[in-house]
Amino acid sequence: MITFTTKMLRGAITATALMTATAPLASAEVLTMSSWVPPTHFIHTDFLVPLTEKIAEVTEGRVTVTILPAPLASPPQHWELARTGVADITWGNFTYEPERFVSLWFAEFPNAGTNAEAQSRALWQTYQTFLADNAAFDGVKMLAVGMFGGGQLHHGSKSVTSPDDVKNQKFRMGGPIQEKLLSALGAVPVAAPATKAYEMLESGVIDGSLHTMESVVNFRLEDVLKYHTVFPKGFYDATFFVVMNGAKWDGLSDQDKAAIEGIIGEELSAAWGRNFDLQSPAAIEKLAAEGHEIVEASPELVAAVDTIYDTMVADWIGAAKGAGVEDPQAMLDFYNETYTALAGE
Repeated sequence: MITFTTKMLRGAITATALMTATAPLASAEVLTMSSWVPPTHFIHTDFLVPLTEKIAEVTEGRVTVTILPAPLASPPQHWELARTGVADITWGNFTYEPERFVSLWFAEFPNAGTNAEAQSRALWQTYQTFLADNAAFDGVKMLAVGMFGGGQLHHGSKSVTSPDDVKNQKFRMGGPIQEKLLSALGAVPVAAPATKAYEMLESGVIDGSLHTMESVVNFRLEDVLKYHTVFPKGFYDATFFVVMNGAKWDGLSDQDKAAIEGIIGEELSAAWGRNFDLQSPAAIEKLAAEGHEIVEASPELVAAVDTIYDTMVADWIGAAKGAGVEDPQAMLDFYNETYTALAGE
């Protein structure tokens, strides 16, 4: 016969077992991540998801990250989402807010390189050495920075190799640095996100568009961009961040912060770049196989871009000093030297 006391004892044991089993879940820190690319994009599948998995792994499940099913705001608002704590972790492009991040313009100028892993590692080292205490970056924990290995020039109907080929052509672009570059070459810059490129090309609103080689494929623009002009050191670039709300980071235990520190920083920045380095050669191979024309910019066009680059750097040095960078030229030199060394490894 089961007595009342036995029933109570069994109930107590069961309740204790349930509490023990659910205790780790109850005490876990669940972080939210807002991302603005679709779940099929390689940034999501090959970079963001592995990051969430690594965070859970190194903290033994004490910290987990949930990627939200839809972004909480437009891409340019993602820095503020993290800084204000609307989302715990976000990523985005620094020059979506160009005035806030004047200090980083140099890395989006021409000739920043075509090895994305080396670029991203060099940019991380540059940030740590020169910018970590800059007020523009207050309020967040920087998890990684990244670049994409050199954007190039793409046209829908003709080969573009000389300065004259660029003049008066309407090119979609995404930011103020690209706008200045195109304007200086005599082209007509048209501001629009990459997601609008297909319809703009198909309707004749633009003649060409600025992209990395991989984004021609990943944005499915192969049918409307058939001509690709490659600059050996990159025509332009883009700088990216992965950040966490500063207060949320400070609220983690010392044990978990130490564990996460081991997988972020330069290591995570390198992982960002490696993903782009894998994507671009595959894209070039695919486009070539489909009969696209892929040519190098002529020496005359490269020289024209180099002249514009010198002017852009001179203008940026004054702006960067106004943004709190003590010696912008030293920072630029450090980035270039670091990139060259890392790219040669």
